[in-house]
Order: sequence, then structure tokens, then C-alpha cells
Amino acid sequence: MNDDYLWDGSGEPDPEIQKLENRLAKFRHQGEAPEFPRISAARQPRSWRRLVSSNWSFGLAAATATVLFMAAFGILWWSQKPSTNSEPGWDVESVAGTPKVESSAFGGNAGATKLGIGQTLVTDSHSKANISVADIGTVSVETNTRLRLVAGGHGHNRLALDRGTIHAYIWALPGEFTVDTPSAIAVDLGCSYTLEVDDSGAGLLRTKLGWVGFKLDGHEAFIPAGAVCATRPKVGPGTPYFDDASASFRAALSKFDFGASTPEERSAELSRILAESRQRDALTVWHLLARVDESERGSVYDRLATLLPPPSGVSRDGILRLDQKMLDLWWNQLGLGDASLWRTWERSWSEAKS
Repeated sequence: MNDDYLWDGSGEPDPEIQKLENRLAKFRHQGEAPEFPRISAARQPRSWRRLVSSNWSFGLAAATATVLFMAAFGILWWSQKPSTNSEPGWDVESVAGTPKVESSAFGGNAGATKLGIGQTLVTDSHSKANISVADIGTVSVETNTRLRLVAGGHGHNRLALDRGTIHAYIWALPGEFTVDTPSAIAVDLGCSYTLEVDDSGAGLLRTKLGWVGFKLDGHEAFIPAGAVCATRPKVGPGTPYFDDASASFRAALSKFDFGASTPEERSAELSRILAESRQRDALTVWHLLARVDESERGSVYDRLATLLPPPSGVSRDGILRLDQKMLDLWWNQLGLGDASLWRTWERSWSEAKS
């Protein structure tokens, strides 16, 4: 673009400038230009007062120009902003095939719809969908998935995943987005994760960014980025582990959580877990403190203290009696998230339910 166009209209205009001019044309003054008195070209002494006045006038002109530019930009942006539907619910668009909200299919020319509170979204083996979660994120819905919108808005957004797979990308404050499954509640703590539920109600949560809380009654699990946690109906979340752990470590952990039927079997699997745990597996060992029998808690404490020395304010006796503040202090030493975020959510959740 020729700079002269901005001064006298000569030269080749920039397309964006022309677009802005066209949109602002309706605000153009339609009458005759006002007449201003001719300003003498004679130079006058620049006294201190005139200098201040001159500088102030220049500053005012610059400020006015800035305000006008901002206003013009705002008008242009607002005129291009897509209109939003004021109907309640979340926007859903078809990514493939024809998903259904209740009994109404959408896709093709009717590629978007609303998912209202209490309504069910279903994808078959050929369809996928994307959900806009209010203004806080998106949820990608894979094939063969069934979910419901339980609550939306006011800092509490909640889905129920009955079966299938979703990928959640959430940038809200911790605890504002939760997903119910048949075996646990997934609580977003500022993250991106994938959640799978099979036909039996068993689930698997894999965190990609941030961390997620998994909860069933008093059974809790914290899953940071790079970690995985399985869950089972009537059992709740198992023990989280990093997905680069050894196959034997993961197998022993699965048996400990869901497969061992006798105390002797659980004790044998626990010994294997502790023996094979790396420093990175302190995540898993920390969770085991609240999952083992009181008689075995001392050996878990000793192994965790070797992998990650307890910080100031944490004692062996306190951990053996599962002092919550001490457990949270030790968790924070892992550098995987602040436990206070979870405790804050637990308090607000309890208050909302009461």
C-alpha cells in the first residue's frame, strides 16, 4: 500500500483499509464541511505556557486518534462477530456422520444443534461430534459414545459419560467442569484429558495436560499429565501411574487394585510394586498410603521417603494415621499440582449438594 493513500487518498489502497472505510461509511458526516478561521503563519515566541499548550494539544490529538482507531476496530470486530443462539444448552456440531440429540439426528446441511440440560447425545459407529462447553472449553466425542448434559453454567458444568470416549480441553478455573461415569467422577483441575468408559461401566482416564481428580465417595486419585488411572464400578478409581512404567509394575498394580481377592495376594502385589518403583513412581506410592492396610503402611512410607524425602511438617506418625494436611504437604513436593485446589473443590461441591 502507498502511504500517501492515508494522507490524500492517492496511491493503491490496502484491502483491509478499504473494508474498514466501507463499514464506517454509514457514520460519515453528510452535511457541508464547517469553515474554520485562517491560522496565521507568522511565527510567535514560544513561551513556556505556549509550549505546554502545544504539547498538550499534540497529546490530545494523539489520544483522540487512538480512541477513534479503537472505536473503528471495535465496530469492525463486532460487525464480523458471529451471532450466537440465545437458546439454553451447549452448541454441538457434527464432525462425521449423523449423531443424535435425543431422537433428532444432525449432520450434513444440519450440522449443528443444541444439547439441552437433561438431553442425551449419541454417536454411532460412523459419527463423531464436538461440544462447546459454555465459554470454558470443548469436548470431542468419539464414535459409539453416549453422554448426557447434567448441568451447565454458573461455574458448574457437568456431563455424564455412560459409555464411549471423550477428549476434554478445558481452560476454566479448577472444579468448574466435571464428568460423571458409572464408577467415578472426573474433576477438571485445569487440563486436557481423555476419558473412556466401556459397556460394563469400567473406565480409564489419561491426562495430557494439567491434572484431573478422580473420586468415588471417599476414594480419591490425582492424575497429572502423562499419568493414567483405571476405575471400576463399586470400587472406584484405582491407583494412578505414569504410562512409561514397566509392564510388570503396571500388571502388579492392576492386580492390587482390582484382581487380588485375598489379603495375601494383595500383600504380594504390593511388595512387587514397591520393589519396582522408580523415583518417578512416587506418584503411585503416595497414593498407596491410603490404599493399604494399616499394618503395611509403614513399608509404603519407608519406600516413599526413599524416593522423595518428606518435607518439613511431615512426620512418620502423622502419615501412618493419614493426617490429611501432612499427606497434602507431601503431595505438593511431587510438583504435580497443588492439593489445595482439590480441597477447595471438595468444599464447594459439598456446599452445593447440601
